[in-house]
Amino acid sequence: MQNHSSLNRTQREVFVIEEDTDLDLASIPTTDEEGQRSESVEGSVTPPPLGRVPEPSERGQTEKYWPLYAMAGGIGAVVAWALLSILCTRANQTMKVSVHCLTTYLAVISVFCFWDKQIFWGIAFAIAAVLQFMYVMSVMDRFPFTMLVLRKAVKMVWSLPEVLRVSYVFMAIMLLWMVIWSFGVSGVVASNMGDGGRWWVLVVLSISLFWTGAVLCNTVHVVVAGMVVLVLMHGDRRASSMPPKPLLRSLRHALTTSLGSICYGSLFTAAIRTLRWEITGIRSQIGNNECLLCCVDFLFNLVETLVRFFNKYAYVKVAVYGECFNHSARDAWELFQSTGIEALIAYDCSGAVLLMGTILGGLITGTCVGIWTWFKRSDRVMMVGSTAMLMGMILVGLTLVVVESAVTSIYICYAEDPSLISRWDEEFYNQISEALRERLQHRSLRGRDVLAIVGIQHQISVPNPV
Repeated sequence: MQNHSSLNRTQREVFVIEEDTDLDLASIPTTDEEGQRSESVEGSVTPPPLGRVPEPSERGQTEKYWPLYAMAGGIGAVVAWALLSILCTRANQTMKVSVHCLTTYLAVISVFCFWDKQIFWGIAFAIAAVLQFMYVMSVMDRFPFTMLVLRKAVKMVWSLPEVLRVSYVFMAIMLLWMVIWSFGVSGVVASNMGDGGRWWVLVVLSISLFWTGAVLCNTVHVVVAGMVVLVLMHGDRRASSMPPKPLLRSLRHALTTSLGSICYGSLFTAAIRTLRWEITGIRSQIGNNECLLCCVDFLFNLVETLVRFFNKYAYVKVAVYGECFNHSARDAWELFQSTGIEALIAYDCSGAVLLMGTILGGLITGTCVGIWTWFKRSDRVMMVGSTAMLMGMILVGLTLVVVESAVTSIYICYAEDPSLISRWDEEFYNQISEALRERLQHRSLRGRDVLAIVGIQHQISVPNPV
């Protein structure tokens, strides 16, 4: 009986121990409960464990943003192809629409930004619209000559379909790079860091994308310039004196011996050109405000010094002679100044007009992607829209650069040997020669007026002898 009673007592103790164990196990907090527990026994905040599994709502955010950038690449490519195709058939109408629609488009986007309480972006787009309007008004009298140059450049490009194919190939390469780049950007947009940190990382990634796009654009620039100069030198692309496989020759030259100059020049040329266009437009609207004119002239001379060493005409010299970038830029600018062509180039706005078309294409891409983003994540509209706009601008710029390259090549050939242009298109040669003569006369008249004003002021400042 004692053995039996001791056995029962042992079983009861084991049962009690098991119940206590169950209670202890139930009282152990789980991983989620540890993350949600706000205070410990001492009252301090208890951080969640490092190995916490994210909740289902936090997963897959990067995958949600990547299709938006895929859409941006697709829309940008379609807009770039359509704009180049229409430009080659209706150059005048396309450029006029781009110039006049850009101001309205910027103003409308500014209104929508203010409506969405995006004050910074609303002010930025409003300022851009005002600057665009002021620039267009200041150079309105130059548009007839600009459209003439663009029409002839489009005529040259249209006669060389192989350069259009080169532009499309490089656009495909840019799209492949954007696939990799967009994964990184999608991760940044979907991250949990603050808005300030996200914007700084996006700025760095955008600069890297811009420089990559500039390198590809300028590589196409060198390839097209080499082809155009060869055609102008030999009279026709089918001439017997043309070297064999000229396109492959220009492409190999751009991707090997000239690649360093292309990468170096891509860092500065775009920003300096844009600054020069804006200062030129403001300078022509100042009037008789001598103080403001003095300040703007100082900035203009500073930018002109930079242009001497960083200009788009250097790529033609790089393509033809294989010189380094700075040496090519200096030689090209000295050639223009010695022949007077610099006055004609300052009067021409073809680069600014093509830039307006590039910005318009980027805005269309950014708007389409921004609208789609609004329905998915309204708090990420400006981040996704601005980076999508940059993608669209780069893709459109890769196609329009063929026209800009033709323009620069025509000016270089006209400065070195005007007979090359006369043999290619005699009517255009007469028109550009007449425009050059008018610009030189206008510059000489302004010079005489300035000298006369300076002489009068000197006479007033010198006291008459008694």
